[in-house]
Amino acid sequence: MYRNSDQDYKKFYERITAPFAGHPGRVRAMRALNRILTAMMYAAYPVLLIRLYTAGSEAFWRAVLVPGISFVILSLVRRLINRPRPYERWEIRPLIHKNTHGKSMPSRHVFSTAVIAMVYLYFYPGAGVFFLLCGAAGAVIRVIGGVHYPSDVIAGFAAGAAAGIFMFV
Repeated sequence: MYRNSDQDYKKFYERITAPFAGHPGRVRAMRALNRILTAMMYAAYPVLLIRLYTAGSEAFWRAVLVPGISFVILSLVRRLINRPRPYERWEIRPLIHKNTHGKSMPSRHVFSTAVIAMVYLYFYPGAGVFFLLCGAAGAVIRVIGGVHYPSDVIAGFAAGAAAGIFMFV
């Protein structure tokens, strides 16, 4: 993948973004997919919570508290780590524009997708698997977009999946 020198990460990033170089339509499509996946996940979660609440589900509060508490914990850890984002550290031109500084590790975006997918997996396994796959696609987009390192999205996905396991205990 890449080592610790500037040139190694820059070469890695150039390699993974090569299919987008000189193709503005591909960049627009990638950005649109990023927005669609994000909107889909953040719309799906309240829909599930409303459904659980109106059905009087005993697991409603677990579906609220597992993602909520783990999101707060992850946010605190991320603030402590405060890892710079790839576009802050390296001379790269990110495909996704973001003005955030630091707080790259772990990816809270990918974490949220994974933990929401795990909540769905508990109630609706087919939808949960679909959302986990969407989360993996979103993780790849965040790396190609230049806003996260591979380790950021792997850590975010793993933390979200691990937190989501508390739905099952």
